[in-house]
Parts: sequence; structure tokens; C-alpha cells
Amino acid sequence: MSRIGKNPVVIPAGVTVEVANGVITVKGKNGQLTQEFSDVTVTVEDGQVQVDRSSDHKDQRAKHGLYRSLINNMIIGVTEGFTKSLELVGVGYRASNQGQKLDLALGFSHNIVLEIAPEVTLETISEKGKNPIVKLTSFDKQLLGQVAAKIRGFRKPEPYKGKGVKFVGEVLRRKAGKSA
Repeated sequence: MSRIGKNPVVIPAGVTVEVANGVITVKGKNGQLTQEFSDVTVTVEDGQVQVDRSSDHKDQRAKHGLYRSLINNMIIGVTEGFTKSLELVGVGYRASNQGQKLDLALGFSHNIVLEIAPEVTLETISEKGKNPIVKLTSFDKQLLGQVAAKIRGFRKPEPYKGKGVKFVGEVLRRKAGKSA
């Protein structure tokens, strides 16, 4: 039995969870999220969401913990939200935003202009003497991770000097350079 899957998800006050026709809908103060599910049964009772499976088939075992985690992330998202911060390490690397347009200067001949989804709140922090930081906030964890990965993919951190776009707190594997 999946240890994660058998734990019920507690529904906090102010959150409504509806299950109908293989789709679960979670509404809260930050927004509304929907998720399709299959091979498992989802029940809402006594302020808890329970995910169960009918057999020990490999597909059902795999999806048991998955859907429980997705539902938990949806509930956390509509109540608290998620935040990811990216740090631009490198001389001349800059970030600025006008509304939902992120303008990145990452050492290429032209700046990279990226239109961010409206569900993601964008903030850029540039302090003198510190690396620029791009702060992303959203109630949708999957979308937030996808946007952050796209931004990081423009210039991944290299192992010698550590230049590039990295997550705040990310530990990079560093290599020794050439010896003289």
C-alpha cells in the first residue's frame, strides 16, 4: 500500500472540493484548479479527501500516491500559494519586468523577452552589489515549475564559475579549472 496514497488530505476552512466525472475541482481564496484522474476513486467526506484504489495493479499503485500528492498541492496552492526564486549569476546579467513581460539580459547579443502566464505573479529584485533575483508566485505548482524551468533553461549554470540562472539555494556541482 502506498504510504503517501493512504493518508487523507485535510480540507482547510474556505476551500471547496468537488468530484464529478473523473475531474476534481478545488476552489479557494487564491483561485480554482482542476485535475482529471483515472484508475483510482476519490471521495470527499468529513472535511477530508481520500484516494483509494480497487486493485494492486501496477498502474493503480503508481497513480495512488500521485493523485493524492496532486490534490494536496492543489489545496495548498489555493490557500497559501507557491513561490520560486531564480538568481542570475554573472557579470552584466540583468532582469526587469513591465507587467507580465520579463526582460532578461544573459550575455547574448539580444535581450530575451518572455511573456509570463497571467496566473503567475512576476517580481524582479535588483540591488546594487547583489545578483538580480526573479521571484515567481502562483497558486498552480505545475505551471510555476514549468515557467521557472523555462527561465532557467535560457542559461543553465555552468560548473566552472557558476554563471547562469539558478534557483535560490540550489547547490551546484563545481569543477576545478585548468591547472597551471
